[in-house]
Amino acid sequence: MQKTPAGEVVIIPRNFKLLEELENSEKGQGDMAISFGLVDSGDTFLTNWNAGILGPPGTQHDGRFYELLIHCPKKYPAIPPDVRFISRINMNCVDQKTGVIITNKFHVTRNWQRNMGIEQILSGLRMEMCSDGNRRLRQPADGSTF
Repeated sequence: MQKTPAGEVVIIPRNFKLLEELENSEKGQGDMAISFGLVDSGDTFLTNWNAGILGPPGTQHDGRFYELLIHCPKKYPAIPPDVRFISRINMNCVDQKTGVIITNKFHVTRNWQRNMGIEQILSGLRMEMCSDGNRRLRQPADGSTF
């Protein structure tokens, strides 16, 4: 959602928003500790994405690289994308059987707004790794997957 100089609200179509997100990611703009791109470059609907998060220093996640899958449904960005860790991780907002982000336990998805995107999800997860409830949690063996 954007506002025109006259104050009118303009709702950006799903694919335009996702194309902008893809372009920014490919140009390396934003947080360099996260990355994301399309699973299949031929996916014209920009639905399925691979992502990665470098674990923050000073936590149990330090030196680890976490892989994720992101699915942007048809109603995105009105609703948040579905996010699932491929790499095993112990966090209070991640289902320990499936690796799926528990929407109501993760502040970014719980407070989702249309102007947010994939980068905010990944940056939010990285910040969550630093939280008091997650920074010292013992982690599964590096390289294990869901």
